[in-house]
Amino acid sequence: MQNQIQKTWFVTGASKGLGLAIVKQLLQAGQKVAATSRNLNDLTKAVGSTNLNFLPLQTNLGSDTSVQEAIAKTHETFGSLDVLINNAGYGIGGSLEEVSDQELRTSFDVNVFGTVNTIRHALPFMRTQRSGHIINIASIAGFSAATGWAPYAATKFAVVGLTEVLADDVKAFGITATVVAPGAFRTSFLTDDSLVLPKNPIADYEAIRASHAKYLTMDGNQAGDPEKAAAAMIATGFNPNPPVHLFLGTDAYKRAMAKIESLTKEIESLKEITTSTDY
Repeated sequence: MQNQIQKTWFVTGASKGLGLAIVKQLLQAGQKVAATSRNLNDLTKAVGSTNLNFLPLQTNLGSDTSVQEAIAKTHETFGSLDVLINNAGYGIGGSLEEVSDQELRTSFDVNVFGTVNTIRHALPFMRTQRSGHIINIASIAGFSAATGWAPYAATKFAVVGLTEVLADDVKAFGITATVVAPGAFRTSFLTDDSLVLPKNPIADYEAIRASHAKYLTMDGNQAGDPEKAAAAMIATGFNPNPPVHLFLGTDAYKRAMAKIESLTKEIESLKEITTSTDY
């Protein structure tokens, strides 16, 4: 990556996890990086850099105004905006009757509308340049969801769907879009800082409780290496012909293939009913 052309990258949720790994690798490679976090001190401390190529931004992704200011500041500082990486997000589990209306709406504000806000304000600059790459980090839960994670899956399915159509909508402008679906990586995702679980669980949902317990025991033992995931996403940002879908992790690969096989069988088994509804 050291010999790659210098680009301007805008990375959200950059104070920890995959976002932090991406920012550090980009700066080490001499790239120009604007990075956002809810807490500027946490971000600057985590990155630990006074690099002139680094622009830390305290940004509320749920606020359209805050996002607009951050994107504008990035373009003003670096003169371009080449790769947008929407990494910010958090997990939320439980049955739909266990999760409050406010909890669900807040998760959509961050996981979905934060992504939409950055895209909305990045696109005018990218259209003017007639170039750019938008990378939205979803989850394997946005393609093959697990028991007990319906609220989270809802947000990530939304990110997958909007990215698929976005890729078609902007290709005429020389802009590309990729949705990344990681499996389990060894980050802080399963800690209290990044995960919301029901405050008043309902005893009947035994399978959900078992699923949550299983996932919580994985914390610190996930198979995925976040540094390798970061490197893979950065390589995608340099790819002149990037994929629309990028699954990361052996677990993500297995879950995706199992979902495709199951869905194919179900569709074929119902072909007669499906095709019987035409005039």
